[in-house]
Amino acid sequence: MHPTRLALAAALAFALAVPSIAADPTPAPAPHKPRNIVIFVADGLRYDSITPDIAPTMWRIRKQGVDFTNSHAIYPTVTTANASAIATGHYLGDTGEYGNTLFVDFPVPCRLGAVVTFLEDDCILRDVKEHFGDGYLAQTTLINAARAAGYNTAIFGKKGPAAIQDLASLDSDGRVVTDPKGVFIDDGTNHPTNPDGTPTKSTILKGAMGADVFAVTGEASPALTTVPNVDQQAWLQSMATQSVIPNLALSGKPFILFFWSRDPDATQHSAVDSEGHLVPGVNGGTAHAAITNADNNLKALIDALAANGLLENTDIFVTADHGFSTIAKGIPNAAGDTPVASLPQGFLAIDIASWLGTRLYDPDRSNTEVILDDGDRPSGGSALIGPSPDKPIAIVAANGGSDFIYTPGGRDSAKAIFAKLVAAPYVGALFVNDALLKDNPQDFAGALPMSKVRLVGASRMPQPAIVVGFRSFVANGCKLGALLCTAELADTGLHTGQGMHGTFSRADTRNFMAAIGPDFKKAFADPTPVSNADIPHTIAHIMGIGLSGPGTLTGRAATEALVGGKPVPFTPKTEVSAPGPGGVRTVLEYQEAAGVPYFDAAGIPGRTVGLKAK
Repeated sequence: MHPTRLALAAALAFALAVPSIAADPTPAPAPHKPRNIVIFVADGLRYDSITPDIAPTMWRIRKQGVDFTNSHAIYPTVTTANASAIATGHYLGDTGEYGNTLFVDFPVPCRLGAVVTFLEDDCILRDVKEHFGDGYLAQTTLINAARAAGYNTAIFGKKGPAAIQDLASLDSDGRVVTDPKGVFIDDGTNHPTNPDGTPTKSTILKGAMGADVFAVTGEASPALTTVPNVDQQAWLQSMATQSVIPNLALSGKPFILFFWSRDPDATQHSAVDSEGHLVPGVNGGTAHAAITNADNNLKALIDALAANGLLENTDIFVTADHGFSTIAKGIPNAAGDTPVASLPQGFLAIDIASWLGTRLYDPDRSNTEVILDDGDRPSGGSALIGPSPDKPIAIVAANGGSDFIYTPGGRDSAKAIFAKLVAAPYVGALFVNDALLKDNPQDFAGALPMSKVRLVGASRMPQPAIVVGFRSFVANGCKLGALLCTAELADTGLHTGQGMHGTFSRADTRNFMAAIGPDFKKAFADPTPVSNADIPHTIAHIMGIGLSGPGTLTGRAATEALVGGKPVPFTPKTEVSAPGPGGVRTVLEYQEAAGVPYFDAAGIPGRTVGLKAK
């Protein structure tokens, strides 16, 4: 028997129509039966882009539940990095998930032997975990801890960040919701291979759930990504609402349901509303449709919970992994105007090869040499730099608004590169590995240590020598406010007017966060800083379970947002590097609450949106 989703138009309004009450702390609730938990991630959703017309469901949750008015993504502001924080409650120095693209220093089988790899892929994640073991994502994730505590777990959504929530779930056979490894369904599920022919190594649904695929979706597997990403997410939504949620209700056990919406990120990256122009950039109708798409997915989940009698005992936490900006390909002049295009894909790697007087090889094309005189460029921005690809003296892993530089050539190579970086006009922020600062920190004056932004910790993944955040600025002619109007230089093949993230601007660290449910305060605007690393600790606190694993770079439980929770004081703080050549310095502005830092913005004054320092 296949459960049928009841389309109750009034369910969401009934569920969220709570009275507006004062935000004063209220008594702690009496002991209750275990809560159900829904965590919904709208990839790339900006706090200021939510309106009652574009995203009515999220707007109501923010107004009628908890509005995290001081929200933060983890830096670098990219997807897999923040996925690891959402999964474990640890910062990146502990998880080792520094960015979407990393130098891993071994030939990745699922990446055809490449040593620099994009990580948003189930097969690649399996390879990296197998190689590094407890050196990578060694912490117990919230999903794994919940299952050990007797909860059913179900993960849906975007390939890569969904798997990071619990890599063990990739071995689920998806027969029933009580599977010992949980339910795992992403856009690689039931696809044995990726479009390029490489294996997905994602799940293949079997048993009753495998039979439900055709009954509730009419398709054997999710569609490929589109703009907006309606069809793919509709398939995932149907499986969640018409198969999994009804069966979770029948099981009688508490559960965590995790849903990662690829929109609006996918659509904002590929938007063409103003290709070649910074306005409207990622604020056009295409991006709005993508936000509505994610909002519709969330509404469908809430409707299904209500239809199955689960909503009243369910806490819902909505977040975004990072903010977003419009891509600029040129450095702004004094008036804020930019050339149409002046920075090619791979511009940082190209410059480093020139500075070191050596060759450039493309890890995304089987280490083919990049012949710049022929108009060739690194196809993904990343590069192996040196006399041969097997003996690089420097490596660039391109991550959009920030790039990582690794220096197998040693300290002298790092020093030579850094000496040029401090004069590069596209640089917005500089961080240097603490190990390089031990002997003579003056060699890297102008940069802050990576440990200041929690990029050095318990992980044994290869660490960058230098992290470069690129410049950001407010686009001329945009009238929507600084954070919606932010443009950033980005190492990407996408074009001016399309979207990117990854910088240390407040536009990219400012993500949407809101929560509602029986354990969260009603109509409460939380002024305390909160980040993605706080989500698992907050949910674990509600569930009464613990999270474990190596490292001390953790978030906190946002208890001030919970019923009976008291205000948590916080303090603004600033770190400033020693001045480098020409007075260049990197400034980090952050807030601290309960001993946890929340990074607002960092960079060279005048080159980073949201940085107050002049």
